[in-house]
Parts: sequence; C-alpha cells; structure tokens
Amino acid sequence: MKGITRFSNSLMEKYLPDPFLFVIILTVVIFVLGLGLTNSSPVQMVAFWGEGFWALLAFSMQMVLVLVTGFVLASSPIFKKGLGKLASLAKSPGSAIILVTLVSLAASWINWGFGLVIGALFAKELAKRVEHVDYRLLIASAYSGFIIWHAGFSGSIPLSIATAGHPFADKIGVIPTSETIFASYNLVIVVALIIIVPLLNRLMMPKKEDTVTVDPRLLVEPIDEVLPAKSDMTPAERLENSWILSMIIGALGIAFIVYYFVQNGFALTLDLVNFMFLFLGIIFHGTPRKYLIAVQEAVKGAGAIIVQFPFYAGIMGMMTASGLAGVMSEAFVNISSAETLPLFAFLSAGLVNFFVPSGGGQWAVQAPIMLEAAEMLGSDPAKVAMAVAWGDAWTNMIQPFWALPALAIAGLKAKDIMGFCVIVLIVSGVVIGLGLLFL
Repeated sequence: MKGITRFSNSLMEKYLPDPFLFVIILTVVIFVLGLGLTNSSPVQMVAFWGEGFWALLAFSMQMVLVLVTGFVLASSPIFKKGLGKLASLAKSPGSAIILVTLVSLAASWINWGFGLVIGALFAKELAKRVEHVDYRLLIASAYSGFIIWHAGFSGSIPLSIATAGHPFADKIGVIPTSETIFASYNLVIVVALIIIVPLLNRLMMPKKEDTVTVDPRLLVEPIDEVLPAKSDMTPAERLENSWILSMIIGALGIAFIVYYFVQNGFALTLDLVNFMFLFLGIIFHGTPRKYLIAVQEAVKGAGAIIVQFPFYAGIMGMMTASGLAGVMSEAFVNISSAETLPLFAFLSAGLVNFFVPSGGGQWAVQAPIMLEAAEMLGSDPAKVAMAVAWGDAWTNMIQPFWALPALAIAGLKAKDIMGFCVIVLIVSGVVIGLGLLFL
C-alpha cells in the first residue's frame, strides 16, 4: 500500500495542474465533446457556456461563506479549546488519521457543508498537536469523509424526491427517505465506508522518510492586537470593542436558530449552517473588532472559489443545454439490465459529476433518462436515484471543485492531497458498486 500511495502521490504532483488550469482544461474538453457528440454548433456551444457562466453565483457565495464563517468560528477561543480537547484523544500519527476521518465522515453524513469545514479545521488542530503526522494525508483524510454526504441527511437527491410536488413526482411519486437514505442497502454501504475509509487512510501513511510534516507554528493564528486603555478609546473604538453589541446580535441569531429547529426539526440546510457558524462566531469572539479581524484573515483563502465556480457553471451550461450529459447517461443505460441499472447509473453519475459538480443540477439532467430506464427495465426507481446520488459523491474525491474550501483552510494545493484521494476513490468505488449491485 505504501508503494502504491507513493506512486499515486508522485503521479499527481507531476501531472495534476492547479485547479484553475484544471477547470479551463475541462471547459475546452466539454466544448469539443459538445461539438462531436451533439448537434450543437460552435456558436451554440459558446452561447451555452456564456449564458450558464453566472448560474452558480448564489451557490458560490454560499461556499465562500462556508469557508469564511467556518474558519472564523474555528479561530474563536472557545471553539479552538473544544477542537483541542478532541484532538488530544489522538496519541500517534495513525490515531490522528483515523480520528479525523471518523469526525469528517460523521459530520458529512449530518450535513455536507458542515463536514467540509469541520474536517479541515480539525485536521489543522491535529497537525498542531501530533508530531510526525503527514499533513497532506491528514487533510486528504479530512476530505475523504465527504464521500458519504449524498447518502446522509443533506443529500439533495433523496430529499428532493421525498418532497411533494418535486419535478418527477408524476413519474415516480413521492419516495420517502425510508426507501433511500434509511434503506438497508444504503445503510450497509455507509457503515462499510465508515469502517473501511479510516483503515484505508491509516494504511496509506507514508514511511518516515517520505512523511511531509508542517511546522505547528505556521498553523497558529495571529496574536490578538494590543488595545489601548478604555479611557484612551474614541467612542467609535469603544463600540468596536464592546461585547454587549456582539451578545445582542448573537442572541437574535440564536433565537432564530431555535425557532427554525422548532418549526422544521433537525433539517440542516447550507444556509442554516452558514447562519449558525456566523452568529456563533460573533458570540465566541466576544467583540465586533475581534470578529472582523478574524474575517479579514479568513477571506484570504476565498479567491479560488470566487474565480473558479463561474467556470464550472459555464461547463454545466454546456453539458445540459447541448444534451451532452444526456448522451453520456444514455450510453450507460444502453448496456444496462434491471439488475445492473443501479451500478451503471452510479458509474454514469460519477462521470457526469466531473463536469456538473452539483447534486441538484446533475439530478435535473440525469433523472429523466435514468427514471425512464428504471421504468422500462423494471428497476427500483428509489435505488436508481440513490445510485445517481452515490455517483455524484464518489468522484468528488478527485474533483477539485469541492476540495477548494478544505484546501484554502489547510493552505495546500490540490496536487498535495489528490494522490491519496485517488486510492480512496478506487476502493470506495468498489464498495459502493458492489453494494448497489448485490444488496
């Protein structure tokens, strides 16, 4: 395993371009495929790309806030103390790898945005406390927990088809989560990954001479600025350093969170996660001044998200408007039977996810084809839907789109962790594929 890992890391470090170059290459590839595999003309492909370019603006802002509010919350004294106590459970590099993977898996199953941020932040805390742990593998392990998000409480596809009036209700009706998220086959796959992925990450630990560590001092947040005496402060400075204002607005935020849970139960959304992170950060930092300093530090890592997400929206525009995503899906459907359709739906979704890295957007493209195939072949539509969900989550392991927040928090590049993630992709693909085929 160590030899395979070393080869994979070497390959990624040499040949994987920066995520920005990666998305440019993907743009060119999809443009050419659209011309070759669909009836779209060059002018039409340009139009599809440009018209879709800003389709993810709202989502891009959500992802920026995931990064910023999560980073700010984790830099607060109370939260750092809590993460520190949890990190103290790890007594060796191996236990640190297993612990961060388990925390990320659990958090991602609860909510994907929560898992992305908490995993990376916890990995940084472990890197400060555990000597001789490979920092690349630590962050890769934190990201690997993201593999199960679409089979959990925030899975966009199972939640969509469980909602009355969803776009495909006339074809499959409303499918409760008892037949998707909480179906026996899905839970078996989730449990299998919770056992296998931490052990796999542990087995990938490099030899001592190949271990890449980080100086813990580089991970320490800047020391709080020295404030002037209260008597020397201007009225404006007193307001900036008043804990009363933070507590008032923080209490208002907490009140809404309580109200939301009373009205909706424990149904986390990305907006609510960001809302919770934001207002808990305000409270835990104590004063508006300290909170704003933390925000200024956090936004430094948001540049990649701001620049790259519009390009992915453009790719998604070309994939959907040209019909290219449908062509890819139909190729897999044509070789499927009732028994194998979930497996091929999973594989096709994994391929499409490279170019349409959005669970909801991917389902809108693939659902008409996959659900019609399920009806024709006599396959369970609930299982086919979950197969698409698993495919969407699966290739996220080597899709830089979703890794950007974690990489920004960690201060690493995609090529630093993708060698490990490729191995997680292969092993988890076998586990998920076998589960969908035989359970």
